[in-house]
Amino acid sequence: MTRSSGVLMHISSLPSPYGIGTMGKEARKFADFLVKAGQRYWQILPICPTSYGDSPYQSFSSFAGNPYFIDLEYLCREKLLTKKECESFPWGKKPGSVDYGVMYESRYQLLKLAYARFRKKEPEDFAVFCRQEADWLDDYALFMALKDANGGVAWFSWDKALKTRQPEALAAARESYADDIRFYQMLQYLFFRQWRELKAYVNEKGIEIIGDVPIYVAGDSADVWANPGQFYLDEKLDPIDVAGCPPDAFSADGQLWGNPLFRWDVMKKDGYAWWTKRIAAMSKLYDIVRIDHFRGFDSYYAIPAKDTTAKNGEWRKGPGMDLFLALEKKLGRLNIIVEDLGFLTPSVLKLVEDSGFPGMKVIQFAFDSREGSDYLPHTYGRHCVVYTGTHDNDTLVGWMKTAPKKSVKFAKEYLNLTEEEGYHWGMMRGAWASVGDLAIVPMQDLLGLGSKARMNIPSTLGTNWKWRAVDGQITNRLAKRVYKYMEMYGRLPEKPVAPAGGEDAKGSDKKETKEKAEKKAK
Repeated sequence: MTRSSGVLMHISSLPSPYGIGTMGKEARKFADFLVKAGQRYWQILPICPTSYGDSPYQSFSSFAGNPYFIDLEYLCREKLLTKKECESFPWGKKPGSVDYGVMYESRYQLLKLAYARFRKKEPEDFAVFCRQEADWLDDYALFMALKDANGGVAWFSWDKALKTRQPEALAAARESYADDIRFYQMLQYLFFRQWRELKAYVNEKGIEIIGDVPIYVAGDSADVWANPGQFYLDEKLDPIDVAGCPPDAFSADGQLWGNPLFRWDVMKKDGYAWWTKRIAAMSKLYDIVRIDHFRGFDSYYAIPAKDTTAKNGEWRKGPGMDLFLALEKKLGRLNIIVEDLGFLTPSVLKLVEDSGFPGMKVIQFAFDSREGSDYLPHTYGRHCVVYTGTHDNDTLVGWMKTAPKKSVKFAKEYLNLTEEEGYHWGMMRGAWASVGDLAIVPMQDLLGLGSKARMNIPSTLGTNWKWRAVDGQITNRLAKRVYKYMEMYGRLPEKPVAPAGGEDAKGSDKKETKEKAEKKAK
């Protein structure tokens, strides 16, 4: 990994007239912005379908794409929808926020209109897609059709025959719900077709995509329903213990995530087949995979499923390097960033070191006055990814207002922050100026937004994952300012592009670059 920089901006947060960001023209415009800003990477959150709580980290499938991200203007060009139909549905009252309740009602009604036209003349490559992706798509499409048929309730509340996947019951369901299954297959066909086109555009611009892979999967998912033997369930297929984090200085009760735990002993016996399929799929989807909660591969926190807090959990040993050696043997060299945050024991640190994957440093953690920190920039090695904050942190502007006074005072002194420049710019420069190979800044920090733009507050529901940029916020002027810092701190891509600003900006530089190129050609 060469010295470079990137921006964290989820697909859902892109501007759009239809309630949520998509893989359409605004995504391409954002890629153009990254080029103008001298960036090399675009980091996004998981792009799987969201389930309870609207979190991209709780999905109905680890392999499927989120239908909300299918671009409606694209479907209009394909004659599957009309602009009038798209505009006839409500999309929420606030342009800068996703209304997931409205989204659920409107989007699926509209997509079913598209499906009716799609069925009349299915594209030739649709059947090919369904065959190629059958390993996960067949179970996922059936799972979603059955959820609809059961009023949306979780699969562990279905009739026993379907819950336990008795062959006769599954065969009857495939026949009864064939049209619904086809609908969900179409959604995935459209999603992956648009994703491939977007990724090709982004890559052609010299931008690589970093995508998140949560370590755990949702209990109510096709993953668990179709592979119950891979998870820590009892004979009734109910979770025995679930995932979370122990109490710490930030949370007296700890964090109760509720995800089922993996049966690592079973997975080891089959050569980690499920994980191999998952990482292979994600490596095809993204250029670099960021694995969330990497410390869980060394040891993981198990909480009794009946508990309402994380207080009574215990640490258990994970697969360690055995998993990653098996993955590398099957898939070749892995392009991975690891989220090595949280309670790090010597064995966790050794796992990160043995894996060779770059870990994370978070600037906001550097100045926490409640506990000691090794996140101060002068302690970094080169082989790491430096963040001002993640999707789970407050924005920099929000942090400056809500963090303990001692922490803020220390940050101001350490980074020489000034109100004139903007405290957030000083903290971002701290990340860019560091020796870390890669620096990633959330888009909210580049825009100087406060706590209302925060993406997620862990262990809370109802207000998360909603922030969106609005038209006019992401400008050439901003790109030009960021480019200046990339130039200053040596983070421009190997083939730098001219900064934003029109024909008259850096005109002499453009001429000089052209002359050099012509000389080289001769």
